Amino acid sequence: MAEELSVAMSYTKDDFYCPFCQEVLKMPVWTVACQHIFCRKCLLTSMRESGTHCPLCHGNVTRREGACPEWALDLESIMRKFSSGCRCGAKQIKFYRMRHHYKPCKNYQDEYGVSSVIPHFQISQDSEGNSNTSSSDHPTFKCPLCQESNFTRQCLLDHCNSNHPFHAVPVI
Repeated sequence: MAEELSVAMSYTKDDFYCPFCQEVLKMPVWTVACQHIFCRKCLLTSMRESGTHCPLCHGNVTRREGACPEWALDLESIMRKFSSGCRCGAKQIKFYRMRHHYKPCKNYQDEYGVSSVIPHFQISQDSEGNSNTSSSDHPTFKCPLCQESNFTRQCLLDHCNSNHPFHAVPVI
């Protein structure tokens, strides 16, 4: 127990935030050579877009790490044990649950510009103002970020997640 406490004390609150997305780590992984820790998705996205190097210090990352990064299990277990205050309030939340807390947290949404209301996506229309529907009579949608159109709801979600993963746009 004393060893576990000394290991936990060597971490600061900032160590539980991804330097890439600036959010609490989700599925933390680390680079072997430089020991930097990121969300798994952030590291893989960065390496896919910028090459196989650390997004923070540009140190070498092996191809094996690029395909299957090393899980930071020690940090993840510490995140399950320790709490911190919500960024926008005094409520104490365990680090591993922080992202779940932010989704319904009105103070967080107001502070960081994330709307608690699901945006109303524009239904694609032809030049005469008639709404386009697919062959199965489902409405189609236009991407609010790049204006590409004729997406079903699921295709629009997939498109935004793959083509605009870190593009934050205020909804209101």
